[in-house]
Amino acid sequence: MLFAYPSQAAFNRPIPKAKFYERAKLSPSVKARFVSEMSQVVWSYKLAPETINITPSEAIQEIQVFSVTLKGDSIDEGVLRAIDRSIPSPIIFEVYRAKEARTVAAFKRPSESDSASWVVADYFQSAWSPSDSDRRSLPLALNMGSLYEQILRTLAPIEGRPDESLQALSDRYAVLRAKHLERERLTAKLKAEKQFNRKVELNALVRQTEAEISDLSDSEQQIIIPTE
Repeated sequence: MLFAYPSQAAFNRPIPKAKFYERAKLSPSVKARFVSEMSQVVWSYKLAPETINITPSEAIQEIQVFSVTLKGDSIDEGVLRAIDRSIPSPIIFEVYRAKEARTVAAFKRPSESDSASWVVADYFQSAWSPSDSDRRSLPLALNMGSLYEQILRTLAPIEGRPDESLQALSDRYAVLRAKHLERERLTAKLKAEKQFNRKVELNALVRQTEAEISDLSDSEQQIIIPTE
């Protein structure tokens, strides 16, 4: 699923990978993934008051849309996070592979301790769909902050609770992802365990984790880790 951005917001400027190397402190493994997993990055749209006629909010003056073309089928989340950390405004990623595309974005906010830095949360994503599918209209919004929030809530894999802020939703999703990974780890240990008493203990831990997952998600929904 991709959004239909206004033509007047089109930017269409390729960004050399070296620019991200300069702006972000990349580990050798992430830098290697930039080369092996990503073919091209294009700054496709600039959503700003002058391009989409929506007023800025206190925290968000602009939203950037980056198109990322993959060499293979997936991209490591660390690559997107490195790009996000190098740009001082929220980013909506359009990720392309073969003839498919998806939208990926993380809740991103200015750091409370350092106004020049941004905090990047876990990534939300849409399902893969044909890249030439009809695009979805942007949500109606009064300001940039509202637009950003509605886009992210559209991508969120879990339903928001009444009066739950976007940050609270993002935080709950992060805990939920961790619990899913914990369940996978415990289940693998349970299958490999031979001692009966230890199997009983592990089974109890699996059930406890499943109860926590159910409470966090309000359902038995499987959480899929973004970008895999």
